[in-house]
Amino acid sequence: MITAPTPSAALWPRYRGPADVPAIEQIPLESRGLPSSTYALVERAAEKWPYIPAVSFLPAAQAWNTPITLTFGGLRARVTQVANAMSRLGITRTDAIGILTPNTSESFIALLASEAVGIASPINPTLAPERILAMLMSTGARALVVAGPEFGPQVWAGVMGLAGLPQVKQLIVVRPDGIASAAPELPTVPGVTIAYLKDLADAEDAASAVFEAPAPTDIAAYFHTGGTTGVPKIAAHTHGNQVSMAWMLAASESLNSTDPLFAGLPLFHVNALLVTGLAPLFIGRRSIWAPPLGYRDREMLGRFWKIVEHYRISGMSAVPTVYGALTQVPVDADISTLRIPAVGAAPLPAAVRAGFAKHTGIELLEGYGLTEATCVSALSFPGVDRPGAIGQRLPYQQVKAVLVDAESGEWIDLPVGEPGLLVVSGPTVFAGYLREGVVTRGELVRDGWLDTGDIGRVDQEGFVYLQGRLKDLIIRGGHNIDPAIVEEAVLSHPDVVAAAAVGRPDLHSGEVPVVYVVLRQGHKATTDDIREWAHQHISEPAAAPKDVIEIDELPLTEVGKVYKVALSQDAARRLVAQHLSEIDGDAEITSGERAPSIAITAAPEVRAKVSAALDGYTFAWHFEAVS
Repeated sequence: MITAPTPSAALWPRYRGPADVPAIEQIPLESRGLPSSTYALVERAAEKWPYIPAVSFLPAAQAWNTPITLTFGGLRARVTQVANAMSRLGITRTDAIGILTPNTSESFIALLASEAVGIASPINPTLAPERILAMLMSTGARALVVAGPEFGPQVWAGVMGLAGLPQVKQLIVVRPDGIASAAPELPTVPGVTIAYLKDLADAEDAASAVFEAPAPTDIAAYFHTGGTTGVPKIAAHTHGNQVSMAWMLAASESLNSTDPLFAGLPLFHVNALLVTGLAPLFIGRRSIWAPPLGYRDREMLGRFWKIVEHYRISGMSAVPTVYGALTQVPVDADISTLRIPAVGAAPLPAAVRAGFAKHTGIELLEGYGLTEATCVSALSFPGVDRPGAIGQRLPYQQVKAVLVDAESGEWIDLPVGEPGLLVVSGPTVFAGYLREGVVTRGELVRDGWLDTGDIGRVDQEGFVYLQGRLKDLIIRGGHNIDPAIVEEAVLSHPDVVAAAAVGRPDLHSGEVPVVYVVLRQGHKATTDDIREWAHQHISEPAAAPKDVIEIDELPLTEVGKVYKVALSQDAARRLVAQHLSEIDGDAEITSGERAPSIAITAAPEVRAKVSAALDGYTFAWHFEAVS
């Protein structure tokens, strides 16, 4: 029987709790002998644990107990073969490889191989075609790893549309896991190599690399930041960024276990690659990957506790909405191995924290990070109670609060414990955004310190306390309102399952808070009841919601974050509809559901009335031409 590895104490510092961080930092990180690249990390794992299972991919929810598994040695062999194939196709160190696939064993291998030979550029394949096109043009990707025809005709039609781009010279096609039938024949496109990843890899040597090994300063990946308006920003990570981040996570004994991690986030999300992909390679830990839809697979969530029991899952990483959904799934299995359910990427409502603990008996562990700092900057410890904190800074990362001078824009350090703009420094601060072919940090990084855009404070031990996110603030007459205040109050109502607060345009205050809610099946409360409840439970009068709107489900991004742009647009459209209903004449909204500008069709004789009603607002609207 193969036993899971135990990392040598000589290679790792003691990192069991908050008091260990200062001692860890007595030894410079560069003296710890970290691998020079993510490919070197794959090689190291293969040398140490060649026959131990490394990754297991569940082909589908109904096939959760028949995974596709690779050992650490097998993973290294396959990554080398795919990287060799990419190199023979002409891909070099500065070339981007676009990866537009759901999570599969082949897409995971392709991502690691892309970093080994060039620059991996994982892209959300469900983005609008124009956004995908803009990102491919921005990165200059000449090769694409794509989902093949077996993923569906609509997916394949989109892929073939990308094959017509002048810069694209190679399409590397992946197949779903667990497919036993022969692969469909691929079409021929003049000037473009189209081949299955398996066929390309099978023709290559698994024992030696034909490409030049990456250096720590080489760009490993371009990650889009999940933007929901316009073209998402493209953040560049070096190999040094990713290896340092993976080591920091692996060094924590709270994450160090012989039992597997569960991976359910999509690979275009940095957390999926770093927390459940690279960090386990440092300590020989197995990762169990969800079916292609990940946490969005409702059938898989319905069987989740059985999966935890079967694989003895000890850790997982997800966003708050996932844990909220799991509280609705009866615990029908032994989940005693699950010790580290980590939560991040969005503020954790107290109701979700309490609900998950009551439902499972397990406390959620909060973390904090951002793509521009490679992944995680602060992490909580099991059994360490710091009310209000989202975790302690990781070793070799520094976090502080600064005051931004209103006139000069200079950053002024604040005393420990005082709230201000949070800034982060350390080896995980990214290389910069990719703009017009050049990676640049601009004003986002000053003297090595990264502007997070978040407001918070840091205590003497390095624990971070968030007090609001600048990008989410509702600004009511100059009063900054953290949406979490509204959401926490509403979620404490027993009939509320989910809630999201946004600003609705207002003539007098600029915007006022409104909250969208999903109510429990068979609920008795009305939206008026919820609004009254919120007013009673919110101490800031300005934060009390002006309206409560019931919807069937909150709109989510692909990684499970609430898509607040859609809600903000909906709030504005509802306001416009109310104004138009009060106008005597023919006028109606004709814009699409998520149009950035609200289009209105109005008879000529009422256009002046519409303008008079709407011109004082700050949202974008326009009259639609009448044929």
